[in-house]
Amino acid sequence: MSQQQLEQEEEALRQQIRQLSSSQRQCYYEREKQEIKDPDTFAALNYFFVAGLHHLYLGKTAHGIANLVLMTIGLIFFSIGGWLLVAAVIVIELPQLFWSQRIVHQYNNQVMRKILNDLQQNR
Repeated sequence: MSQQQLEQEEEALRQQIRQLSSSQRQCYYEREKQEIKDPDTFAALNYFFVAGLHHLYLGKTAHGIANLVLMTIGLIFFSIGGWLLVAAVIVIELPQLFWSQRIVHQYNNQVMRKILNDLQQNR
């Protein structure tokens, strides 16, 4: 999704939030405050720990653990070819550093949608 599409999706979600009753809006914002992620934190985790901590931050446990395991194995066997594994993880994960704003924006839109759906079902 492009940044413009993400912004349009977010605006549509914000319109739906405005339609909620004041008590539902209060519940929404309380949950949003707890669940929304910061793109700068995601980027910092990716930059300093390319090994997958940024995936754990967004709740992608399997992906994060897989990256951590591969990076650890690569570092343990660095001198006998493990550097190839480390390089592969870096090459795969590095682009996410540059897409962090978009990745987290998409994640946050999903969180907003989920909270809205939960509130609308519990009317």
